[in-house]
Order: sequence, then C-alpha cells, then structure tokens
Amino acid sequence: MDIPYSPAPGRTAGIMQFVRQRIAAREWPPGSRLPSLRGMARQHGVSKSTVVEAYERLESEGVIRARAGAGFYVAGPLAPLALSEIGPRLDRQIDPLWVSRQSLDLGAQALKPGCGWLPEDWMPRDAIRRALRQVARDPEAPLTDYAPALGLPALRTQIAQHLGTRGLAADPRHILLTDSGTQAVDLLCRFLIEPGDAVLVDDPCYFNFLALLRAHRVRIIGVPHAPDGPDMDRFEAALEEYRPRLYLSNAGPHNPTGARLSAAKAERIHALAEAHDLILIEDDIFGDLESRPSARLASGDRSDRVVQVGSFSKTLSASLRCGYLIVREDWLDALADLRTATTFSGAGLTQAVIARLLRDGAWQQHTRLLRSRLAQAMPRAIRLLCALGLQPWHEPEDGMFLWCRLPDGIDGARLAQAGLQQGLMLAPGNVFSLAQTAGHMMRFNVSQMDDPRLPERLATLIRTCPC
Repeated sequence: MDIPYSPAPGRTAGIMQFVRQRIAAREWPPGSRLPSLRGMARQHGVSKSTVVEAYERLESEGVIRARAGAGFYVAGPLAPLALSEIGPRLDRQIDPLWVSRQSLDLGAQALKPGCGWLPEDWMPRDAIRRALRQVARDPEAPLTDYAPALGLPALRTQIAQHLGTRGLAADPRHILLTDSGTQAVDLLCRFLIEPGDAVLVDDPCYFNFLALLRAHRVRIIGVPHAPDGPDMDRFEAALEEYRPRLYLSNAGPHNPTGARLSAAKAERIHALAEAHDLILIEDDIFGDLESRPSARLASGDRSDRVVQVGSFSKTLSASLRCGYLIVREDWLDALADLRTATTFSGAGLTQAVIARLLRDGAWQQHTRLLRSRLAQAMPRAIRLLCALGLQPWHEPEDGMFLWCRLPDGIDGARLAQAGLQQGLMLAPGNVFSLAQTAGHMMRFNVSQMDDPRLPERLATLIRTCPC
C-alpha cells in the first residue's frame, strides 16, 4: 500500500511520522531494513542530517535499531494493528473511525443531523414487538440453536422475492445471510483481495468503506463522483494506472451525495469491468428508500462480476443486525466457509423475526411510509439549510442524505468539532473524501432535522464558529 508522505510540523518529526506509518501499516515488519540515510533524504527532499536525527530519535524510543555497518532496522515484536495509524494521519474530527464512534456514543439528547440512520420514532417498533411475540410462540423458531451456514431459508426466500418486486432477479440459493452489510463487505474483502491490492471507491464515499479498507491494508483509489455516478474518464484512467481488483460503491441514493447511477454509466462500468477483470461490489442498503428505482450494476450483470450487498439496519432496525450478499454459485461455498471460520453462525432469532416481518407485509408497509416521510422531509431540510447559507450540491430525488456546500470561509472539520461541544453531531465533508478535497462540504440527514432546537443551534454554530 502506497502511503503518501504526510509531514508533521518540523522535518524531523515528519520523517519520524512517515516511518511510524509504514510500521503501523505492517509494510515494514520487524527486522525490515529502513531506507538508507541518503535514500530517505532524497525521497523526501530533506537533508541527510535531518534523517540522522529522526532515526536516532526513533532508535532511542525503541522503534528501530541500528546495526553497525548495516543500517537501521525495524525493532520487534509486531505491534498490534492500529487502524488510525494506517494512511496519512488525519485530524481526529475527520477520521472515519472517530466520526463513527461519536455517532454511536453521543447521548439521546444530542442532535444528530450528521448521523447515517433514521430516527428511532420513524422505525416500526410496534411491528417488531409483534413479530418478536409471534416468533417466541413458534415451537420451530430458532430461539437457542445456531442458524444454518447460509442463513434461514425462509428469510433468503423472502429477500429474493422482495428483490424481484424491484426488478432484481435473485436466486435464494445464491444468498448468504450475514450479521450486517458491513460484515458482508468485510467477508468479500477477505475473500477477494490481499494487502497491497488496489481498490476503487467513489470520492466522496461512505466513510466506513475507507475505515474497513484500511483494516485490509489495501491501496485505496478515489474516483470523483458526479450526480449520475462516477467520473468515467477518471474511472477508466484509474483502471489503466492501478489495475484494481475491486470497485466498491453505493447503489441507489448514494452515500453521502444522494446521487443516482445513470443507466449509461452503469453500462460503461460493465464494459470496463469486463475489459479490466474488475469485480464490482454494489452496496444497496438504501435501495428501498427509492420511489423510482435507479440503475443497478446487478441488473445488467452478464458475466458474474457484480456482488450485491443488502441490509435491514437502515430501514428496519439497527438492533436486529442482519445483512446479506448475493454471489455467483461457484463462490458461495467458499464464502460460507469463511463466514463460519470468522463468526461460526448467524443470529437465527434475528433472521426469524425479519422473515416474519417480510412475510406478513409489515416491512413493505413500513418502507412505503418511510419513502413518503423522506419525500416531505427533503424540501424542508433544503429550505432550512439554504436559509443558513448552505447550498445543496445536488437535490436528490429520494433517500435521506443531502451533500451541501458550506458558506464561504467555513471549514467543515472545525464546524463539526465546535458542534460537539454543543451536543450537535455533524458529518464534515472530508471524512468521506479520500483526497481530502471536501473541507467545504457537509453531509446532512434530512430525517434528523425536524427537531425544533436545530435551526437556532445550527445558525448560532455557523455564526460563531472560529473557522
């Protein structure tokens, strides 16, 4: 993985940081020889004496050790994997891991227009309670036993039938249930890539894609995203230059931009994937929030290059953790083995509850209501943000996300940091941007913007933020 040089204040500190990043990323394991003093100086445009000082400081800390006449080597043992150290060091407020943890750990009284899920009172709590009671009374329900390796057949069948209503053909025999959409992507990464492989993502993209790919120690390549999908000239250039193994993207309402993939771009992506032996992972967890289905890579897949990922966390319950992936037949057993090796079995009780909700039509009725509520919330949120001087990059047809340009002179990371002090969770643009070119942008969740406290608090924050 090619980690760019990211100098800390001072040239000596910058060299030390660069060495630590390489070691943290496990590119330089214990016993590896560091570049020579002259080579490191030439690579980073510093003097040889600067490198000498940096190496001597690292040696005094026990990070590296000198061998007489042979140079400097990484000291052992292998350090535990630290995801925050892989890649260029980011300010904590734009680190994907930190933003995820803030979203999860803030109390119920905090305002969360930057989070990635629907409000609790938008979710079908009464329907979930009924389904739980019904499953509990079912003598055949998996209350205590492990689920089958591929997941409960009843839920796999219900998923295939539901996807069919959206024009997406799926065979229940090719569906593997997982504990979440994130776990599904993680399994695919374990199965398909090795450390050092190149993976294409959108820029901006869902920030946990970046965190997850860090964990797999791959080379992440960003492709600029437009309202109708990726910039295809840049996409093709990246294929030529980096020879990536995978392209990982959201389908439907794109996270964070709300964009929709066009049929023309989907067709071109397929052609390029065929020419460059590229696997396409399509994360479709927001698809049921679309009132008018947009193009899907999965629907035009004629060469088994697309793996589709789904989840019920965003549309049903984040506590009933269940996702799925749909793969070609010859990959299914190997992925099931990998799932067994890493988590042994899925949550059978959760799967049974979700199958009941789908079978009885409660989930379908709920998602229809969600689409209606979001259609009303979107224009309200746009009016509020425009009144505060924020401009939507694009006005989405569906979904929950708005990608907005901040007023001139406002830095998203600093605004988010200041917001936390006021119990306001925001999602700054650069947390979604691999290239760190979205400092002037912010993602908003329109479903989380109806709290009457929000307009005044957000206006005060924008007015007083030292940005």
